[in-house]
Amino acid sequence: MIERATELLAKARAALSLLGKRAPVGSTPADVVYSSNKMRLLRYRRADPSRPARATVLCVPSLINRHYVLDLLPGRSLVEHLAADNLDVWMIDWGRPRAEDRYVSFDDVLDGQMRRAFEHVELAAGPRAGVSLLGYCMGGTLAAIFASLYPQRISALVCLTTPVDFSQGGVLSQWSQRENLDVDRIVDSLGNVPWPLMQASFHMLVPTSLAQKALLLYDRLGDDEFTDGFVALETWGNDNVDFPGEAYRRYIRELYQENRLLHGTLAVRGRPARLDAIRAPLLNVIAEGDHIVPPPSARCLEQLVSSDKRQTWELRGGHIGAIVSRRAKAAFWPRLSQWLVDNQRRG
Repeated sequence: MIERATELLAKARAALSLLGKRAPVGSTPADVVYSSNKMRLLRYRRADPSRPARATVLCVPSLINRHYVLDLLPGRSLVEHLAADNLDVWMIDWGRPRAEDRYVSFDDVLDGQMRRAFEHVELAAGPRAGVSLLGYCMGGTLAAIFASLYPQRISALVCLTTPVDFSQGGVLSQWSQRENLDVDRIVDSLGNVPWPLMQASFHMLVPTSLAQKALLLYDRLGDDEFTDGFVALETWGNDNVDFPGEAYRRYIRELYQENRLLHGTLAVRGRPARLDAIRAPLLNVIAEGDHIVPPPSARCLEQLVSSDKRQTWELRGGHIGAIVSRRAKAAFWPRLSQWLVDNQRRG
């Protein structure tokens, strides 16, 4: 069934391509202000740079997905919306690791690339302005860990569909246990973990999803707005990147298999990364229909931090749709923008 559904989707994409359907993904104007190895730091251009920014936010995507899920299309872009609201929006683009990056560690990502990116944002924002972190999926996990390491430097923390309790990750948690996954053998054999291998695993979570998408596309080929969004999401969904080997080894072992983030035993370069060290305002966003990060895996974050101001918003939709759909644009994005402004630390 998966092979047939994949074939149908490939034919549908080819048909859309012949019809001139192109996805201008990641097209919100931005400048590359810093790079390190494959990583780039983007700064989006604000609607009115002559006025002070209402808030400063650094967006952190997943290591295995391209950053432009938050910048899908003109008019369907979260970062475009925030920049139009005169927020100073920055984005980490992790880039595409190559064979030489197999030894990039989890510590290198968090206390190397991410810390340096944050310091650039911090310097540009100035000493009187705070910097908020907004992480999506695994990027939210990275943002929460970073906030636990540097709690005094974070203005606010937003976690979108973020795994925290890795024992509650549904089928992914079961597949990742030691008896089912020999992470050492995978990394020692492959180096970086190939993205097609990981993508196949996600497809297997809901084996009928590809067939469902093919049928839905067939039924709505005459709806230009729908097909534009469909092509953009398919472009992003098939543009993933490999997972650096050593970072993957530790991510699976210490988070999925040992659940150290939940238990407060995770360390980065020997420093404890305890979520109860976080005191900045927290917004934790959960998707009701999320099969990648089920609500129980994400909901516990609010109880683990020490923030005086902490909120959990539960949105309709799945892992992606709850964050980037037309419904999210109408209802969620304006609330998120205002929350970031309200929780901007000043002075």
